[in-house]
Amino acid sequence: MSLLDWDSPLSIVAFAVTTVAVLLSLVKYYLYVTCGKLTTSRNMEGKTVIITGANSGIGKETARDLAKRGARVIMACRNMETAKEAQDEIVKDSGNEAVFVKKLDLSSQASVREFAAEVLKTENKLDVLIHNAGFAQTFKKTKSVDGIEFTMATNHYGPFLLTHLLIDLLKKSAPSRIVVVASELYRFASVDLNNLNPLTSIPAMLYYVSKSANIMFTRELSRRLEGTNVTVNCLHPGMIDSGIWRNVPFPLTLPMSLIKAFFKTNAEGAQTTLYLACSPEVEGVSGKYYRDCKEAGLTNGICDMERAKKLWEESAKIVKLGASDPKI
Repeated sequence: MSLLDWDSPLSIVAFAVTTVAVLLSLVKYYLYVTCGKLTTSRNMEGKTVIITGANSGIGKETARDLAKRGARVIMACRNMETAKEAQDEIVKDSGNEAVFVKKLDLSSQASVREFAAEVLKTENKLDVLIHNAGFAQTFKKTKSVDGIEFTMATNHYGPFLLTHLLIDLLKKSAPSRIVVVASELYRFASVDLNNLNPLTSIPAMLYYVSKSANIMFTRELSRRLEGTNVTVNCLHPGMIDSGIWRNVPFPLTLPMSLIKAFFKTNAEGAQTTLYLACSPEVEGVSGKYYRDCKEAGLTNGICDMERAKKLWEESAKIVKLGASDPKI
């Protein structure tokens, strides 16, 4: 006798629901066991770390972990109210008073320059620079105060300029590291070198474009930093249930609710960033792409160094690098 009455619609629905639930649970378990995790207990006392976008999401968890390891943490944030709340929480949780908040709006070149000037005035070393902050929009087209498409201004041009302005301090502090949070979503788009200020493009696609630019920037920066003892690597943190999705409009939020069940937590998403920031395993390693605390492959297209060089040269023009600015 069958355990199910296949003539009963209710039994068929129950079987289908149970099967789907089991399959989803297996997928969730697989994602859990394959999630990379930083295993080193390395102490970061005496190290100074800057983390952009550290007021929420994986940036906040990165700051929390590094503070617990004893690092001097500078949280570079646009929203000072939430940044100070996060600072208080991290200080209380870590017992480390050396956690500071500084204003930084990566979409504004003036703000980037003001932030860098403040860092150079107050800090005598910089061991790790983490480009974590990111912005994503779906359909609303916006531009920065400099007239640059907002997603590209925040995710690519801001970090590009900031790296230049702080590079001498990083060299002075060598061995030092630069960590760039990119994304596997780079695979869905490519950088149009003939349109590097895409004001008329669909913003949702430009997030993917900016992640491609992050990887190209990392690889070209690594080439230019050879012999300096300053390394740079980029990473995919995984799909995270963080503030990056706050601009997804209704009704797209409906399927997102189901999809998010398979996302990493912010703490899980921060693991590869932390791995590249402090693991002895990547000492001296540069120009690589990581996922789940392991080196991962890239598409042939994104590895085109001629395109990376062209992006670099054009980006330098867009951020208006001058003769008095540090050279890389």
